[in-house]
Amino acid sequence: MRALLLGLAGSFFFAFTFILNRSMELGGGSWAWSASLRFLLMLPILLVMVWHTGGLGKSFSHLRQNLAAYLLWSTVGFGLFYTSVCFAAAYGEGWLVASTWQGTIIAGPLLSPFLLKPSREEAGLPCFRRIPFQAMRWSLLILAGICLMQWEHARAISVRQTVLCVLPLLFGAFMYPLGNRKMMEICGDRVDTVQRVLNMTIASLPFWLALSAWAAYAHGLPGAGQVGQSVLVALLSGVLGTVLFFAATNLVKHDPSRLASVEATQAGEIVFALLGEIVLLSAPLPSGVSLAGICMVIAGMVLHSLRGR
Repeated sequence: MRALLLGLAGSFFFAFTFILNRSMELGGGSWAWSASLRFLLMLPILLVMVWHTGGLGKSFSHLRQNLAAYLLWSTVGFGLFYTSVCFAAAYGEGWLVASTWQGTIIAGPLLSPFLLKPSREEAGLPCFRRIPFQAMRWSLLILAGICLMQWEHARAISVRQTVLCVLPLLFGAFMYPLGNRKMMEICGDRVDTVQRVLNMTIASLPFWLALSAWAAYAHGLPGAGQVGQSVLVALLSGVLGTVLFFAATNLVKHDPSRLASVEATQAGEIVFALLGEIVLLSAPLPSGVSLAGICMVIAGMVLHSLRGR
């Protein structure tokens, strides 16, 4: 139950990503700056947090020992994931991007074969996890709700816009749990959650610096408003949301079924993002069909959580 509550709390802070990214897009900010600024601004915050606990030496030591793995999976789990989310924000409302992002609930369990069972791995015997199909029953209900929302969305915008919003998100939905799960496998209990997020942020810097250079060349420097909102995204979603969600998944990392249930708590982002856009950005209420899809997603999340208990 603790893991589920941490996951839901993480989804609340993650929702600010979709709200503020949409706000920056409406304000004329570049999606590339929205993506890179979040992680560039996360770095000093995480450094202070880990320094305050006296864990910088331990954290950096683990990073040096596993540098190649960190570079690969941090670029996958942070770089490719968040770039796709920011790119999609240019073509859909925040709550719609948040709802489509829930495809990660299906993606996570499907990636189970990429993880080794710890007991077998330590003995030198490759034994891959099975896909938890029973845990995915309610994930399919969530997926049906997402499809319903996208069908309504497709009626209002062009096919090009739908493709540019949906396909990047589905790609990112696989990259995020893949990077997270592989890093859990590599880190084990050798570093804590905050240290792992710090190391992944450092290892993803080459990606963000390259993206920043392209953004500066193509769009110029970001405005003060975009920088200010990016600070909020970095603190609320990048630090608080990521640490809470990573801590939740770390608690159940050896149980694919419970891990799937924790990942399903991300569906809470839809409700939080929808309410936030209505209150903060004066966004219109979604149509009846979209609301029905949202209800299906929430029902699937609740049933997933009950099964996880």
